[in-house]
Amino acid sequence: MSPPLILTLKLDRITFEFFNELRQQHFPPERNFLPAHITLFHALPGEAELSIQQTLQNLSLETPPLPLLFSQPRFLGKGVAVEAQCSELVQLRQQLAATWNMWLSKQDQQRYQPHVTIQNKVTSEEARQLYNQLVSSWDSLNGYGEGLLLWYYKGGPWELAGEFNFERDAIA
Repeated sequence: MSPPLILTLKLDRITFEFFNELRQQHFPPERNFLPAHITLFHALPGEAELSIQQTLQNLSLETPPLPLLFSQPRFLGKGVAVEAQCSELVQLRQQLAATWNMWLSKQDQQRYQPHVTIQNKVTSEEARQLYNQLVSSWDSLNGYGEGLLLWYYKGGPWELAGEFNFERDAIA
């Protein structure tokens, strides 16, 4: 049986490094085996990998880099994330969700709220402390989504299954 697939947004280098550093500082080390990421889909069927890859290849050819605004921290109860605002990303995800509707897990059927998780699975007190610290000093950050990354989920660290860079010029 093929492992499930996870789809994430590929961030530009500067944005990725910023959030990955935050994640390394605040995510419990024993649980932090992933780099910073924005998940689009948590569990696509591995058996459909070829079809999924073809869809992503076609989509990436017609998609320009996506402008992202990281507007504010979000308290998750037992962690903290930073919200990512991008109407084009939400539209792209809706398009893929419509195409893959028959495969979507309950989690992937929920309303999409793009974010980068920088802390998770800590006590609510630890999370609240980091959230308050970030809120008091947060300045909005701009970045870009440069493509899509498809991953195999095998229970621990993810394994890259495919990279699909956005290739359309930003100015049409």
